[in-house]
Amino acid sequence: MLAPEIRTRVLQLYPTLAELPAAELDALLDGAMVLPLAAGTVIFDENQPCQGFPMLLSGSVRVIKTAPNGRELQLYRIAPGESCILTSSCLLGNTRYQARGVVEQALEMVVLPASSFHALLARHDGFRNYVFHLFSDRLTDLMQLVSAVAFQKLDQRLAALLIAKPTPLNTTHQALADELGSAREIVSRLLKGFADQGWVTLAREHIEVADKAALKRFAEL
Repeated sequence: MLAPEIRTRVLQLYPTLAELPAAELDALLDGAMVLPLAAGTVIFDENQPCQGFPMLLSGSVRVIKTAPNGRELQLYRIAPGESCILTSSCLLGNTRYQARGVVEQALEMVVLPASSFHALLARHDGFRNYVFHLFSDRLTDLMQLVSAVAFQKLDQRLAALLIAKPTPLNTTHQALADELGSAREIVSRLLKGFADQGWVTLAREHIEVADKAALKRFAEL
């Protein structure tokens, strides 16, 4: 049984569950599992079966695709109040994961058994709408990613990434390279070029945007 404070957070972040009849909600949450996970933990990996439907209460998850040479491309992030469309897709199609989910910031999540996910999807319009709304949002995100990879140069994608994040960024060049699906050496060279232009200032694991307007103009060329 979920602790009262966990139950409250679940209903605040996933209000569609509050529409369930009280007895059904109790049964659903009694069958759920709470998982605290540290940063860096691999939640799921390619070719693994799906074990349940995750609902994040805190922290964040990166969903990434890894190439045979080890290079990574971030597909999307999962934040509290969201879930993973790849997991939903695997549950719906009874297929295995085709990407990896890694804890970015230490998190706490509630996991519903696959049977509960299927029951909710079949019987409750609100939950079904929630799941398909996630699909719609993620599809838009992935289309934007495909467009950026196909039509934008890496330096423009890096500029867009920098202005989309809060400044200063306490991160590594490798972490930025992973998000962009590139190599650290290339990203470091591009960042040095941005610094030479006066657009950013660089320090160890620290990047500060000095001229956001210039970066934005460059990203939109």
